[in-house]
Amino acid sequence: MTKNPLHPKKLLLSKWTDLAPQNKEKHFMVVKVIHPENPLDAIQQVVIEAVMTKRQKTIHWRNLTNGLEWQQGWI
Repeated sequence: MTKNPLHPKKLLLSKWTDLAPQNKEKHFMVVKVIHPENPLDAIQQVVIEAVMTKRQKTIHWRNLTNGLEWQQGWI
């Protein structure tokens, strides 16, 4: 499995390409990092927004490290 190098502190406003796009939504941007209630806990989820449709969805941030599903940047 290919892994994208990624640090949770660098997620906000990062750009991603979905390698298996659905509904013509290929390019995404991280628009929100969801911080846990306890500041000592690790970040778990982010909100990504499709560039074309502006539709948002919440995903686990580690899904973006899967190089078979996501590629960093817009290609």
